Amino acid sequence: MSRPRKAKKSPRAQPDGSLVFVLGGAASGKSDVALRLGQCDGPKAFVATGQELDDEMTARIARHRVTRSSEWITAEVPVELSSWVESNINKYQSIVIDCLTLWLSNIGDLINEKMVLKKIARLLQVIRNGSAKVVIVSNELGMGLVPIGPEVRRFRDLSGKMNQLVAAEADEVYFVVSGQTLRLK
Repeated sequence: MSRPRKAKKSPRAQPDGSLVFVLGGAASGKSDVALRLGQCDGPKAFVATGQELDDEMTARIARHRVTRSSEWITAEVPVELSSWVESNINKYQSIVIDCLTLWLSNIGDLINEKMVLKKIARLLQVIRNGSAKVVIVSNELGMGLVPIGPEVRRFRDLSGKMNQLVAAEADEVYFVVSGQTLRLK
């Protein structure tokens, strides 16, 4: 005779200063998972790093907006992520940042790896000093073919180093593939 299964509790954000990291490939379901993990009864913010630079990206951003309920305050922060988080982290119970990979492409300072990693370290410090649960979304770029061009390889490698820093600091890390979530930490 099998034992009855316990009902799964939906994870809800608590104002605890915790950091959750959600990784996955393009269109894997990362954003949906992040929104679920960031769901709470108190005020919540969605920090979008994407920019409407072409028609396809404009349509993509519009689709993402539709998936979020009106309970989420949306802030569009393509570059100054640490500054925004520092100014707002104690105003919200939960903050979802989507996504770190787009932010990396927006800052345009890929030649200076030390500066980029310093910016990530600063963001992590700001998050740790706040009271909100922060869920960060990022793309896992290192599982495909090795890019042909040196700039694209540098971007992929820097993204991987950035993700390693965030994952090391995070309280929880999730990997999303085809809408399926695997908890890594």
